[in-house]
Amino acid sequence: MPVLPSWLTDPLWDQFSALLPQRSVFHPDHPLGCHRRRIGDRIVFDKLLQLLRFGCSYEAIADTTCSATTIRNRRDEWIRLGVFAQFKQLALEAYDRIVGLVLEQIAVDGAITKAPGGGEAAGRSPVDRGKQGIQRSGMTDGYGIPLGRVLARANRHDSPLLAPTLDLLGELGPLPDDITVHLDAGYDSAGTRSELNGRGLHGQIAHKGEKAPIQASQRWHVERTHAWQNAFHRLARCYERRTAVINAFFDLADTIITVRSLIRRAWTTHRWEARPRRRP
Repeated sequence: MPVLPSWLTDPLWDQFSALLPQRSVFHPDHPLGCHRRRIGDRIVFDKLLQLLRFGCSYEAIADTTCSATTIRNRRDEWIRLGVFAQFKQLALEAYDRIVGLVLEQIAVDGAITKAPGGGEAAGRSPVDRGKQGIQRSGMTDGYGIPLGRVLARANRHDSPLLAPTLDLLGELGPLPDDITVHLDAGYDSAGTRSELNGRGLHGQIAHKGEKAPIQASQRWHVERTHAWQNAFHRLARCYERRTAVINAFFDLADTIITVRSLIRRAWTTHRWEARPRRRP
């Protein structure tokens, strides 16, 4: 069974491959030019998708077509080139051009996930008996399209991460004049309101001690996006130790979420050659 349907993996690979530099099949510095061929980028890309979706180890996913060392080396090469960040940015631009990002309504919230292997972004989790965990402060548009995230140790509170999370708005280009940020009761403080006012943003913040259904505001979109991200088991239970690698997998997951939403929402309004027969 494929990790993702072909109507999703094919456009993903077409755009991802366009970002990769040209590489010769054999290393040009080899004196005889007869050493082993370079493993195809498509093979490694499919392996990374499997790692992201299933959350297994590199050794478990390796086979005769590609070794675990090759997957790690190619992953690090693509991180150094900034391919994953560019990949995510192109997906956001395509979604904004075809469907339109709802930037008038922004939702921000934190989520804690397990990090059994520790690492640069891991810390003692207050909700998991002090075990290692990662806190991510995620930001989405009014529909739930992931706009970015800030990683921190699990014992960090949501409020101090709001400012660096909102800084990511600067990467989105021109913004609407009137933006409302939806937050839960964990952000209900004078410091949060001062931060929003200083940026010219409106805040719709749940009040501490007052129970209200999450549907009462637009905050449920970011909760749904956290669930979408946790469906990729590499993110829900993270064994990666380097922040750069974790961010690369998040960028890949966010791109899949964005393109999947784009295809689903454009299915009824657009026609293209590889359009799925049924709405995804």
